[in-house]
Order: sequence, then structure tokens, then C-alpha cells
Amino acid sequence: MTAITDAVFEKIKAQLKFNATTGLIPAIIQDAKTQKVLTLCYLNDIALRATLETGFVHLFRRSQNKLMKKGETSGHTQAVREIRPDCDGNSLLILIDQHVAGCHAGYFSCYFEKFENDGAKKITDRIVFDPKKVY
Repeated sequence: MTAITDAVFEKIKAQLKFNATTGLIPAIIQDAKTQKVLTLCYLNDIALRATLETGFVHLFRRSQNKLMKKGETSGHTQAVREIRPDCDGNSLLILIDQHVAGCHAGYFSCYFEKFENDGAKKITDRIVFDPKKVY
């Protein structure tokens, strides 16, 4: 990805439906190599532009009400390969190359658990890093 013109950014933005109240659009982050879904995040127009311009995922942290580059604390960055809108333009699929792991809990994906028949959760993936050493 490279710097984009205002006209190109506005053309992309016009094809998307950001939430009228929050100004956010959900984005599924998927590892391009493994095809594993890593997480769901939200972008505002500033995060989308930063993602397009830098080639790395930027998102809007709702809990902290701020823009951030994914991996800015951990170094576990997400290099963008493709950005795909859904058929209605109300969500994005971002295919990325994940450096280390996508989950702050230490797993490659945030979806590292599954529900068992009794309702209990079971961890299905291996831990990739110790979050206590990173955060």
C-alpha cells in the first residue's frame, strides 16, 4: 500500500456504510497464509485511511476511544494484503500477514476456544507468546 489521493480515498469511503451513530465499520481480520480468522475490529474513516496509506491495520479502540495501529504495543503487526468489502458495503474483510500473533491473550487468533456440549469452554489452540512479558 502507498499514499492515496483524497479522491481515491473518498471513492473507497463512498462505497462503504459506516454506522450512522458511531461512525464505525466492522472488519474481520484474516491471516492470508493460514486463512484463520484472527479477530473482529472496528475502523472509523481515519483508521481506514491510515490502513490504506501505511499498509498496516489501524483500528478504532472503542474501549479507549482512540485510533491505534494493531501491534503498536506488542510489535505483533498486521501487514495488509487485501481489503474486501462485503456485498452491501457494511463490513470489511482484511487479509493480512500476521507477525507473531493477533490476540493479546497470547494466541495466534482471538478465537482460540470452543464451547463444549456441556457449555464449558475448551482451549483449542496453542499459546504463541506470554502476554505478561509483552504487555
